[in-house]
Amino acid sequence: MSTPPSSRYYGASTYQATTAEGTIVPALVIPAVRSPLPIGYHPRAFGDRLDLLAVQYLNAPTGFWRLCDANNSLVAGALEQRALIGIPAMGT
Repeated sequence: MSTPPSSRYYGASTYQATTAEGTIVPALVIPAVRSPLPIGYHPRAFGDRLDLLAVQYLNAPTGFWRLCDANNSLVAGALEQRALIGIPAMGT
């Protein structure tokens, strides 16, 4: 099982899991969320999308998960109600 370097799970360990049907499949060990300290905040406006904020601040169109990590959020939908979105440093 291979994940691209831009993935939240890049470098995560894998293991073999057995499905209910008996098939053996590779699975990821989900790492604990790394919550980098935000270096600033974006005041969320109606219609803001995390993928566009990731491009604007991180130059990473698939980096929405880094915004989630910086805001201690496992899922992107949890940031919809926040007035401020913490922005991590470019390299974190």
